Amino acid sequence: MKRVEPPGFSFQIVNTNLDEFSPRARRRSALLTWQHIASLPPNLPVIYCGGFNTQKESTTGRFLLGRSREHGVVGDMRDVWPSARVRKNVSLIRTYHGFKGNKQGAMEFMKLIFRALCLCWDRQTQDLHVDWILFRGRSLIPASCEVVNDNIDGFYPSSHYPIFAEFMLPRTIRPIESPA
Repeated sequence: MKRVEPPGFSFQIVNTNLDEFSPRARRRSALLTWQHIASLPPNLPVIYCGGFNTQKESTTGRFLLGRSREHGVVGDMRDVWPSARVRKNVSLIRTYHGFKGNKQGAMEFMKLIFRALCLCWDRQTQDLHVDWILFRGRSLIPASCEVVNDNIDGFYPSSHYPIFAEFMLPRTIRPIESPA
């Protein structure tokens, strides 16, 4: 990290883009990346983010969040979205929008309502995001999380809204004084 006094603060970022069509490929990819994360020192904070192309209640999501087994192992990640002290754009419960932004057709809207009714839904934290930021480590404390829906004249840079998060650093980290 820049502008932090030695010994600084170390962490690992793992970025992914899992297959959008095959649940089996997503499960296997999640297992492979989680095995990499599990091989890191247990006290090293990890941020695991990207396009998972599935919801957190899927087999892949439940595995990574430690709620199911995959090949005899259980993930140990936590989701930034419900953990953050502040969440922005909470009304955007889906991150995939197909370049349409908030202008979804009637059929997509009805599907969304049906899915919401089928979920055991905690209105504060539940979402249908397919893009996530997961983390591991006691020294990482999510301060805020946001679904970013920026566009220029209604044109979006991606078919997915990105997720942005800010973490508080441990109190033991001391910034280097800025030059006058």
